[in-house]
Amino acid sequence: MLGSVVCGLVSYICALLGVAFFILLERKGLGYFQIRKGPNKVGLMGLPQPLGDAVKLFSKEMVKPTFANQFAYFVAPVMGLVLALLLWQLYPSDSLAEHFSWGILFFLCVSSMNVYSTLLAGWASNSKYALLGAIRAIAQTISYEVSLVLILLFVLFVCPSFSFTVIKESHGVVWLGFLFIPISLVWFVSCIAETNRAPFDFAEGESELVSGFNIEYSAGGFALIFLAEYANILVMSLFSVVLFFGAGSIGALNFDSVMMAKTLLVAFAFVWVRATLPRFRYDLLMGLTWKSFLPLALGALVMVVGVMFVVVLV
Repeated sequence: MLGSVVCGLVSYICALLGVAFFILLERKGLGYFQIRKGPNKVGLMGLPQPLGDAVKLFSKEMVKPTFANQFAYFVAPVMGLVLALLLWQLYPSDSLAEHFSWGILFFLCVSSMNVYSTLLAGWASNSKYALLGAIRAIAQTISYEVSLVLILLFVLFVCPSFSFTVIKESHGVVWLGFLFIPISLVWFVSCIAETNRAPFDFAEGESELVSGFNIEYSAGGFALIFLAEYANILVMSLFSVVLFFGAGSIGALNFDSVMMAKTLLVAFAFVWVRATLPRFRYDLLMGLTWKSFLPLALGALVMVVGVMFVVVLV
């Protein structure tokens, strides 16, 4: 019991540190994509910039809207960060004291709760812009969760286990992402939409929503929402690697170091997509999942079930 608590705390601290420096990586990456330097004034090459931003945000006065629902207004950012950190309990490391046997179900339960933190943040702010941004984010998240669940079923039929640890050890010489390239691409695009990232960042459309559901948040509340968003990006990148891109050791490198290197590459792909693609239209976004991803995922699922049924009969 004590070992599990210690492992959980270490995972949370490492996740928060990873989020801080991933934000720096994104700002640096976007800077070079746009032919500029990015943060480079604070300390050596701007490395202490995340610490400076954290100190600035948490030391500022938090402005509270007069007509907001105070309790829900303060609970929403904390709830979002807690849910994002809970997913790091599923980190499939060989060093953990114990592993989740039902990790896929835990992932689905916790990730589906994220919409409530967004709904609370938008509704409790008592702002039309915040509420509209929250509604758009909720519709987007729920729609793309359908694609994610179907693709997870696809993986479960191939690797019959709910444990991320078992799934990451089941990859052979060829990764599932290369065996089923269309499915892995649909998973990646669905992850981008699920985390409300560009080009699907309709919850934060500055041109029409003035920053979206978090418009009334500042200081510490905004920082918690920001941390939750990037923690979700990193954990979805981790699950993408575990499910589709293998997890074995390479030479003297152990599993954890190889897995985290792959996770960093997938997370950087989020930054690359943000720097490259313009924002989608909202109707095209919703049509993409219901008219394209849903039939593709269902068709692939039926195909896999049929092939496995034939194999069992033979």
